[in-house]
Amino acid sequence: MADVLHVGIAGLGNVGTGVVKLLQQNADLISRRAGRPIVATAVSARDRSRNRGVSLDGIDWVDDAAELATRDNVDVVVELIGGSDGPALTLARRTLAAGKPFVTANKAMLAHHGLELAEAAEKAGLPLKYEAAVAGGIPVIKGVSEGAAANLITRVYGLMNGTCNYILSRMEAERLDFATVLADAQALGFAEADPSFDIDGIDTAHKLSILAALAFGARIDFASVACTGIRAIASADIAQAAALGFRIKLVGLAEVQDGALFQRVHPALVPLDHPVATTMGSLNAVVLEGDFVGRLFFQGRGAGEGPTASAVVADLIDIARSDVRPPFVMPVADLEALPRASAGDRRGRYYLRLNVADRAGVLAELTAALRDTGVSIESLVQRGTSADGGAMVVMVTHEAREEDVLASLDRMAASPSVVGQPVMMHILDF
Repeated sequence: MADVLHVGIAGLGNVGTGVVKLLQQNADLISRRAGRPIVATAVSARDRSRNRGVSLDGIDWVDDAAELATRDNVDVVVELIGGSDGPALTLARRTLAAGKPFVTANKAMLAHHGLELAEAAEKAGLPLKYEAAVAGGIPVIKGVSEGAAANLITRVYGLMNGTCNYILSRMEAERLDFATVLADAQALGFAEADPSFDIDGIDTAHKLSILAALAFGARIDFASVACTGIRAIASADIAQAAALGFRIKLVGLAEVQDGALFQRVHPALVPLDHPVATTMGSLNAVVLEGDFVGRLFFQGRGAGEGPTASAVVADLIDIARSDVRPPFVMPVADLEALPRASAGDRRGRYYLRLNVADRAGVLAELTAALRDTGVSIESLVQRGTSADGGAMVVMVTHEAREEDVLASLDRMAASPSVVGQPVMMHILDF
């Protein structure tokens, strides 16, 4: 059997601890599948005294994570620190400069610096692996780059943030409001103390930009991902969506239109019989659509110690097998810098929700705004009067141009009869 592959791990949170545990617990199985033993030989983390529930006997402790890149007893570095810049990026650059393979679960760093790191890895002939960066334990990176490699991918979309899916699932199941479920999610550890990256869609946008690059042979363009989170979703929206035959999900969507790249993260109404709608709790789901393979559906746990550690070790097994290929399937020089597709001409159906003063003539005013912008209504519901004398109006449009729907919303929002900001959500019709 070939020589041992010695691994240095930066970051000993849940995932880093899970990697050590997995390498120890499944050592024989991993060795047989990799063709050589894979052993953790050095680690780096901020707190040496913390009890992590895993044996670190015989593993060197390094105070400065960047030193892992140049240690003689480290053949490959695993980065689990997080953050788009700072120590994680320093470690990535130094590892590749030192001629060593690099494995990361850091979607933010890849979304911002992935092309730079991929180019460095290619020039050095080194593996840069990141299966754990998107959808945790779900092998979606391999699915796009290997399983569907012969296909023209026409669309990639799905649920890529377990925190948002958990919140929306509980709001629906228990008829709770957003703030209550978010507070519970934070108490249970499903959401961070500052949940902005999750609930504002930024985490999903990081992952989507990586998948889009893989799926379409495009340069990563995180800056062009339009992003709307779930803060504005009310329990009334979820109930009304259910009555209409939909479930609200935070969907990341990317596709190429006439040579331009469209990327968006947004709450959407998904038909109840769609596989994405059946993905509940903290699970993730990703859908690929290829010209020959058709629809591929990936579902599973997108985060957590076990699933993410599993994806990291899968990358280590590939490295042990001497698997070296361009990180984004094709060389960076061959990736296209696709222009950003405009959303204005996209056609679809839309869910509109407005809070209005309950008085005569309000509905006529709202429907006139739609009429004047060429948008027709498929259904309209007005829900009772609240204590402050207001009412909720929900409309579903027929297929329309997005630009026209937004123009009608601007007219409605300017009306003194409308209270607060109208809410618009897309309806997933594919």
